[in-house]
Amino acid sequence: MKILVLHGINLNMFGKRDPAQYGTITLEQIDQALAGLAAELGVEFESLQSNHEGELVERIHRAHGDGTAAVVINAGAWTHYSIGLRDALAILAVPIVEVHMSNIHAREPFRHHSVIADIARGQIAGFGVDSYLLGLRAAVAAARAA
Repeated sequence: MKILVLHGINLNMFGKRDPAQYGTITLEQIDQALAGLAAELGVEFESLQSNHEGELVERIHRAHGDGTAAVVINAGAWTHYSIGLRDALAILAVPIVEVHMSNIHAREPFRHHSVIADIARGQIAGFGVDSYLLGLRAAVAAARAA
């Protein structure tokens, strides 16, 4: 079983960007934690971070036919306005789990709305790196139940 984890715009700056919101963990450390959990769960894990929306859209398109069983996504700021990213995800017939390091519902009002939420199996926000780990567990469980 292959799980695709997508990290959106500016998330390569984890560890440097606003430690009060995101902590000091780096994206590389997040991916290492995800790889360890994926091995424990017996699934294949692929991660992609991009600051170019089209690159994520192209990877989502490939997921449509490459055996991807579920997607975990933190779209960063694109969460709140990228209809293109949302529409690419909507093409998939696999579970989508939306994750956020910070609690987007306790932040600035413009962050409260997610264009991805209505097509996601669920949303996990506010638990730092654990949001990703919980998201991976939820994605694997949803894919196995499908």
